[in-house]
Amino acid sequence: MRLLWRNLEELLSALVFLAMTGLGFANVMVRYLTNRSFAATEELLINGLLILTLLGAAIAAKRAQHLAVTVIDQILPGRLQLAVHLVATCLGVLLLVLAAWHTFELVQRQIASGVRSYALFIPAWYYTVGLPVGFVLVLIRFVERAVVDGRALWQTGARAHG
Repeated sequence: MRLLWRNLEELLSALVFLAMTGLGFANVMVRYLTNRSFAATEELLINGLLILTLLGAAIAAKRAQHLAVTVIDQILPGRLQLAVHLVATCLGVLLLVLAAWHTFELVQRQIASGVRSYALFIPAWYYTVGLPVGFVLVLIRFVERAVVDGRALWQTGARAHG
C-alpha cells in the first residue's frame, strides 16, 4: 500500500496518458479509414490534459522540482532560510487551498445547473471533479515535501548555531 501511495501520481499519469494515446490513435485511424472523426475525442483529450497537468504538478511537488527562486534563499543563514521556507510554504498552501476550494465550488455549480459537455452531452462535472481532487493531491505532496525540507533546514541551522 505504501508503494502505491509513493507512486500514485506516476501510475495515474501513465494510465491517463495511455488512454489519451489510445483515443488519439483511434481518432486518427477512423478519420483515415472512413473520412469521419470521433468528435468526442477532443473533449476527452482536453480534459485528460488538465488532469495530466495537475498530476505533473503533484509529481514536481513531491520531488521538489517545482519552480522556485532560490538565489536569495541560498545565501541566507540557516535559521533565516528556515523562516523564508516557512513563509513560502504557507503562501503555497494558501494558493493550493484556494485553488481546490474554487474548483470545488465550480463542480458544485455545474451539478446545480445541470450543464452538460458539448460533445458527449454528459454532466460537465464528470470532467471537472478531477480538478479539486488534483489540487488537494498537489497540496498533500507540497506539504509532505515542505516538512522534509523544513526538517533538513532545522537540523542544518541547529548544527550551525549549536
